[in-house]
Amino acid sequence: MADTPRTPPPTRREDVIDVCHGVAVADPYRWLEAGDAPEVAQWAAAQNQYTRQALDARPDRGTWHERLSALVALPTAITCSAVGEQLFVLERARGADQFALVARSASDPSAPARVLLDPAGMAGDGAMAIDWFHPSPDGSLVALGLSEGGTERSVLHLLEVDSGTFTDLRIDDTRAASLAWQADGRGFWYTRYPAGDEYHRHVRHHTLGTDPALDPVVFDRLPTAESWPEVAASPDGRHLLVQLMVGWGRIDAHLLDLVTGEWRVVVEGVEAQTSLRFAPGALIGVTTLDAPNGRVVAAPLADPGVDAWRTVVPERADLVLGPCTPLGDAVLVVASRAAVDRVERWTLDGRLVDEVAGLGVVAVAQLDADPTEPEAPAFAVVSSFTEPTAVWRIDPAGARRWCPELPVADELPRLRVTHTSYPSLDGTEVGLFVLHRDDVAPSAEVPAILNGYGGFAISESPAWVPNLAAWCAEGGTWAIAGLRGGYEHGEAWHHAGRRANKQRVFDDFHAAGDWLVAEGLASHARLGLVGGSNGGLLVGAALTQRPDLARAVWCAVPLLDMVRFPQFLIAKLWTDEYGDPEVAEEFAWLHAYSPYHRVEHGVHYPAVLFTTAEGDTRVDPLHARKMAALVQAATAAPPHERPVLLLQAGRAGHGVGKPATMRVAEGVDVLSFLAWQLGLEAGR
Repeated sequence: MADTPRTPPPTRREDVIDVCHGVAVADPYRWLEAGDAPEVAQWAAAQNQYTRQALDARPDRGTWHERLSALVALPTAITCSAVGEQLFVLERARGADQFALVARSASDPSAPARVLLDPAGMAGDGAMAIDWFHPSPDGSLVALGLSEGGTERSVLHLLEVDSGTFTDLRIDDTRAASLAWQADGRGFWYTRYPAGDEYHRHVRHHTLGTDPALDPVVFDRLPTAESWPEVAASPDGRHLLVQLMVGWGRIDAHLLDLVTGEWRVVVEGVEAQTSLRFAPGALIGVTTLDAPNGRVVAAPLADPGVDAWRTVVPERADLVLGPCTPLGDAVLVVASRAAVDRVERWTLDGRLVDEVAGLGVVAVAQLDADPTEPEAPAFAVVSSFTEPTAVWRIDPAGARRWCPELPVADELPRLRVTHTSYPSLDGTEVGLFVLHRDDVAPSAEVPAILNGYGGFAISESPAWVPNLAAWCAEGGTWAIAGLRGGYEHGEAWHHAGRRANKQRVFDDFHAAGDWLVAEGLASHARLGLVGGSNGGLLVGAALTQRPDLARAVWCAVPLLDMVRFPQFLIAKLWTDEYGDPEVAEEFAWLHAYSPYHRVEHGVHYPAVLFTTAEGDTRVDPLHARKMAALVQAATAAPPHERPVLLLQAGRAGHGVGKPATMRVAEGVDVLSFLAWQLGLEAGR
C-alpha cells in the first residue's frame, strides 16, 4: 500500500482580525478568498497535486471505477412536462454523459422517443447542460436554459420541436428561470436578473420576433432584493400568477387580470409557504397557513384573497402535504409520512377517493398534467433508494413506470432499507434510514457512512444515489438522518432547526452517530460522515464540535465561514435561513458554530476530503480552501494516517449539470478515500 505524502503543501498565514459587534474574529487565510489571484491558483494546484498523490495510490480505484461507471450509466430522468399527446422529459440515456431533452408519447410507452437536444456535444468535455425547459402550449416550441461548466448561469434559447433547431433568440441572465407561455404561443413571461446582479430578479414579457433588450418589466415589487419570483399563466390566457419566495418560510402571491390590468393580492406578508396552480375558475395548491403540515386550498379567481380560500384537503397530524396538481374534477396530492411519499386522489369538494397504488417506498419530486385536457393522465417524477429516478404515469388504473426503461435486476445492488428513529440530545425522535446489501448485517466491524442535510425545508427522502448504491454493493452500511431544519415533519420541523435553532440540527446529527454506535450498527473507528452544500456545513460542524464522532469526513461544496458568507455569490438568499452576521444577535448564533472559527490547534481531527469547484456559483469555493488550510495547520493527527485533502475541480459547479464522466471520477475519489480510512475492502 502506497503512503500518502508526509505533509501537505505549506500555506501562508496572515494576522487578519476583524472586530464584529465587539468580538475579535481571526481570519488567517483571508487571502484564499481571492479565487482569481495567481497565488491562490498556484496554492489550489499544489493542493490538488497533494490530494491526487494520495488518492491515485489507492489500490481499489479500479474496483470503484468499474462499480460506479455501471451504476451511473443506468438510464434516469429528473423532470418532465406533459403537453397534449407529448411528454417532454429531461433524461439521461444508458451510458450518456448528459441529460438530454427527449419527446415521448404520453399515451404509448412503447412509441419511439425522439432526442430533441443533447447538450453533451456542445462542449468538448460534456460540461454543457440544460438547466430548465418550458414547452409552448401546443408543444411546437421549447424555451430552455443552457449553461456551461456547472455555472448554472443560463442563457435562454428557443428550440423548434419539429426541426430540432434553435431560433435566433438568446436571452442572458436567466438563471433558474421561471417561464409561462401565452395561451396563443406568441410570447411568454419569464424571470430575469439585471446584468451582473445576483439579486433583483424581475418578471418580464417577451413577444416572439422582438428584441429581448426591449422586453418590458411586468413585476418588480420585491419585498427584498433577494426575493425570488416565479410565474404561471392560466390556460385560457386571462390571468398571470406571480409567486415570490421571501426568505425560506414565506411565499407571497399576486394575480394579474390580463384583460383589465388589475393586480390582486392572493397572500402577502404572512409567514407561510404557499404554492398555487391554475385550475378551472380557481387557484389550487398547498399552503402552510394555519396548517404547519400543509393543506390544499382553492382560491376563486374572482376573489383570490386568503379570506375566500376553501380547504379541499385538510391538514393531518401524521402526514405532510407536498406537490399537488389538478386533474379533471379531482386533485392529486403528495402526502409524506416521515419522508416517504404516497399520492392521494381527492375530489374538489374535499373527499378522499383513493391512494394511487403501485409506487412503493419512494419520494415524488414532481406532479404534472396538461391543464387543458380534463381526461389527461398525470405524470410523476419518482425516486427510490433501489433504482434510478424515473417518470411514472398516473391514471385511474393506478401508477406505472413510464420512462426510461427499468434496468435489469442484475444491474442493481440488492439493498435492504430499514426506516427507524432515534432520540436526539433533547429527546426528540428523529427519523433514520439504514441501508445495506441484503446479505450484510450492520455491525461495529462493518464500515458505515452517516449522511444528513437539515435545512431549507428539504427532506432526506428516498433517492437514487450511485455513491450510496456502490458503497452498499461493496459491503458497507449507509445511514441517512432526517434532521430538524428539513421538512420530514412539516414547517414546524423546519423552523425547529433554522436561525437561532441551528445547533439542534448538529445535535441531531451527532446523536445519530452515537446511536448507531450504541446499537452496534457502527463504530466510531469505522464511521464516515458525508454532506454537501448545507450538508457540508453540517459535517463541518460535526468535524469541529465532535472530532471523536467519526474517522473520516467528506465535506462537499460546503458553507463553512458563517461570519462572512453573505458577502459572496448568491449567499444573501440564505440569511433568512441562517441569520445575518450584520445583526448582533444573529452574528452571535453564527459565530458560535461557524466551523471555520471553531477549529482548535492540537486536536486529532478525522481525515477529511474537501471537494469544491471553480464554477460553483452558489457556494464560493473559498469556504473549502480556507477550511482545508486551517485544519491542515491545526490537526495533531499524522497527515499520512489522517490526511486533510482538498480537491478543487475546474469546469464544474455545485453539482447541477455535471457530466456523468465527472460524477464517476469524483465518486471514485470519494469512495476510495472513505474505503481507505474506514477499512472497506472493495472487490472482496
